[in-house]
Amino acid sequence: MTKINERTIFLADCQSFYASVEKAEHPEYKNRPLAVAGDPSRSSGIILAACPIAKQFGVTTAERLGEALKKCPDLVIVRPRMKHYIDVSLAITDIYRKYTDLVEVYSVDEQFLDVSGSLSIFGDPLAIAREIQQRVLRRTEVSVRIGISSNKVLAKIATDIWAKKNDSGLFTLPKTEVEPLLWPQPVGKMFGVGSRMTIHFTRLGMTTIGDIARTPLPVLKSKFRAYFGKQSDIQAEVMWRTANGLDDSPVAPYTFSTSQKSIGHMITLPRDYLKSHEVETILLELTEEVCRDSRRKGYMGSVVTVSCMYSPYETPTGFSRQMKLSGSTNNTNKIYTAVKEIFYKFWDQMPVRRLGISLSGLTDAETYQLSFFEDEERARSLEKATDSIKERYGSAAIIRASSLTHAGQALERALKIGGHYK
Repeated sequence: MTKINERTIFLADCQSFYASVEKAEHPEYKNRPLAVAGDPSRSSGIILAACPIAKQFGVTTAERLGEALKKCPDLVIVRPRMKHYIDVSLAITDIYRKYTDLVEVYSVDEQFLDVSGSLSIFGDPLAIAREIQQRVLRRTEVSVRIGISSNKVLAKIATDIWAKKNDSGLFTLPKTEVEPLLWPQPVGKMFGVGSRMTIHFTRLGMTTIGDIARTPLPVLKSKFRAYFGKQSDIQAEVMWRTANGLDDSPVAPYTFSTSQKSIGHMITLPRDYLKSHEVETILLELTEEVCRDSRRKGYMGSVVTVSCMYSPYETPTGFSRQMKLSGSTNNTNKIYTAVKEIFYKFWDQMPVRRLGISLSGLTDAETYQLSFFEDEERARSLEKATDSIKERYGSAAIIRASSLTHAGQALERALKIGGHYK
C-alpha cells in the first residue's frame, strides 16, 4: 500500500524502439534479426537499435555495422526514419496521458510518469503498468518495460537493471530495498556512470554502488577534489545521492516547453578537418542553423559559445569558450564574425572532429537596438525572406556555395533529424 505523501513514479522504456517500429510495419521481418543503422550503405555506419533476435547474436547498439554483420551475416539492415519514430513516440505519450497528466519526456523512447494521483482511479501501480503495456502493444506493437519506485532516479534504475531483464518487463524498487538490491550491484550499472567513470571509481577503490553510498559525502567530495580537481563537489554529490536512491525532482510535463536558455547546434564530422577554410564552412553552416532557429522562435542572443573537440576520440581534447556581444542579435553575419574570433583564438591547429555553436543570453527579438552605421532593417528583411523559402521548400532550398564543396555538410544535414535520417 502506498504511503501518504510518497510518490509513485514510472520510467517507461520502449524495447529496441526503432527496431520494434520497423518490425511492426514489416511483418516479413518478424522472425529475422533486424537492426536500424545510421548509414546502411557504409560498413562504418553505427547500429542505432537492434531487435531482441539480433541481440542474441551479440549485436549491440552503438557498434559499427561491419562488426555487427560479422556476428550476424543474415542481419536485416534498415535505414532510420527519425520523423516517423518521433510520431510513434508521440502516440505512445498520448496513451500515457490517459493515466496521468504528469508525463515527462526523457528521450524519444523513455518517459517518466507520476501516477500518484491515479491509483484510486486505475488501481495499484502494477495493474496500471500492465494495462499501459497492453495498450501500447496493441496500438504500436512496441513492448514497454516499466520500472516503478518513489522517485525518478530509482524508477530509472529499476528499469535499466531489472525491468529490462525479466519476462514481465516490470520491476518495483522500493526505498527499503535500495540497500539489499542496489548496493551490491557493480558501479558500472549505476545511472549516470559510463565506462570511463567506472574506471575512475575503480581507481578510487569503489567497485560497487554500495561503496559509493556508504562513503560519507564530505569524504567523497574530498576524494573527487583530489582526483578530478576543485570543481567536482557537485558531481560527487550527484553520484552519492544516486547511489543512495535520493531524488526530489518532480515529473515535469513541460520540460521542453519552458522558456529556452540557449539555442545551439553541434555536428560530428565524417573525417578530421585540418584546413581552416574547411572548418570555416562548418562554422558558417552551424551559425546559420542557430540563427535561423533563433529567428523562428523569436529570440536574439548576446552570448556566443563555440565548442570544439579534436581527434582522436580515445584521448579527446579541445575547448569550449564564449564571448559576450555588444548587444543582442540573431543576425548570421554578426554572430559568424564572433564565432570565427573565438575559434581562431583557441584553436591550436589540431585535427577537428566535432564542432558546436550556441547562442544564449536570449531576449525577445521584437525589441532590438538600431544602428546608425548598418542597415539593420534591410538585413532583417533579407533573412526573413530566406527563412521563409527554407521553411516552405526545405533547408537545402537556398544554400551557400561553400556548402557545395567537399567540406560542406549542409545538404547531408538537411536530410536528417538529430543527426539521423528523417
